[in-house]
Amino acid sequence: MRATEVFTPGKLPEITYIDDHLKDRFKILNDALETGAAVISLSGPSKSGKTVFIEKTIGKDRLIQVTGAGVTEASKLWDRVFDIVGTPIAKKSTTASGFEGTIGGKIGGEAGFLVSATGELSAAGKWSKATSEQTDVSVDYLQLLIRELGGTGLVVFIDDFHYIPRAVQVEVSNQIKEAIRNGVIFVVASVPYHSDDAIRANSDLRGRTIKLDFDYWKPDELCKIASKGFGALMTSASAAYVQALASESAGSPQLMQSLCLTTCFENDVREVQSQLKHLASDRDAIGKVCSRTAATSDYSSTVAKMKDGPKTRGQDRKSYLTRDGAVTDVYPLILRAISLDPPELTQRYPNLQKRIQSLCAKDQPSGSSVTGACSHIASIANESENRNVIEWDGENDVFDIRDPYLLFYLRWSE
Repeated sequence: MRATEVFTPGKLPEITYIDDHLKDRFKILNDALETGAAVISLSGPSKSGKTVFIEKTIGKDRLIQVTGAGVTEASKLWDRVFDIVGTPIAKKSTTASGFEGTIGGKIGGEAGFLVSATGELSAAGKWSKATSEQTDVSVDYLQLLIRELGGTGLVVFIDDFHYIPRAVQVEVSNQIKEAIRNGVIFVVASVPYHSDDAIRANSDLRGRTIKLDFDYWKPDELCKIASKGFGALMTSASAAYVQALASESAGSPQLMQSLCLTTCFENDVREVQSQLKHLASDRDAIGKVCSRTAATSDYSSTVAKMKDGPKTRGQDRKSYLTRDGAVTDVYPLILRAISLDPPELTQRYPNLQKRIQSLCAKDQPSGSSVTGACSHIASIANESENRNVIEWDGENDVFDIRDPYLLFYLRWSE
C-alpha cells in the first residue's frame, strides 16, 4: 500500500474517509433517494467534501456527474449527461469546401493560375473541406431524460450549478421539475450563497427539494484523517504537528489530505513501513510541508493583482512603515494581515484592524481606507478567478475568503 493510496487529495478516499460527523446527512440523503420525486440540493463551501460525500454515499457507478461550468444553454448540460450514458443525440452535419491559399498571375495560360515551364497549371494552396455538427433542434431533452433515466436508479449529479447563467437555470429547473415527477433523480450542488438558485429559478421546486447543508470541517474531524492515514502507513506524528496541519487546512478535508501526503513525501515515506517510523514534527517540518504544498495551489497572478489594487488616478497611495522595515500601501498591508496567525477564513473589521495595527510601526490606514480596499480586493480576486473566492460584506464589514486554498497560498507562497 502506497502513501498516494492512503492520502488522496482531489480523489475519493478509501482508507482515510471520515464520516462520523456526516451520519445525519447520510440518513437524510438515503431517505430522500428512497422517497424520490424531489431534487436533492447540496450546499457547502468550496473544498468542504460535498462531492466526496455524494460519491461515497451513492456510489460512483450510479452517478452521472456533470458540471455547470461552461454551460451556456440547457441542451449543452443534457448533452454532457447523455454523452456519459451513451445515448446518441441526433446531429445535422454541414460540409463546406473551398480553396485555401494564393493564386494569381497570367503567364501564357488561364487567368488566376501560374503556368510552369512544362505548361502545367499551379497554385500555392490546397482545397479543403470543413464539417460542422449541430444538434437537431427537434430533440426533446425532457422526454429523453425521462425515457433514458426514469426509474433506473441512476442519479444525475449537477456540480457547480451556480455557474450556469441565470436565464439558463430557469430552463434547466423547469426540466428538472418535470423529470423528477417521472422518476429521474437529481442532486444539485452549489456554494452556500447560491444554495437556492434552482428553487429561485423555478418556485415550483419548493416542497420538492431536500436540502443538505455542509460546512467546513472542525479541527478534530480533520485530525482523524491524519491519525488514520499515518497509522495505516506505520508512521506517527506528534499531536501538536497534526493539530497544526488541521489549523492550516482551514476546514478543508482536501487540503488536509494534501498536507498529510506532502508530509509523507518530505519524510521519504512512499509506502507502508516495515516498522514504526516517527515523522519529523517540529516547526521547521511544518514550514517545509506547507511551503511545498502551496506550490500545488498557484494563485500567483490573482494575488499579484490583489496587491496592486485598482489603478490610481494621478495620485499615489499613502504608504505605511511596517515593523520589519518595509514600506507598503494599504493593499499589500491587508493581505499580510490576513495571512497572520491564526489562519482564519473570516475576518471581521475589528480583528482585521488589530492585525494591521500589529504590522505597522507608526501610522496605520484609516477605517474607510481599509474597508474601501477590502471591497476592491474582493472584486479584483473574483474577476481574476471568474468565480467568487472572496466575499466582502460592506454592511457588516466582514471579509470572507471562500476558498481555503487561497488563504493557504497567502500564508505560505514565496
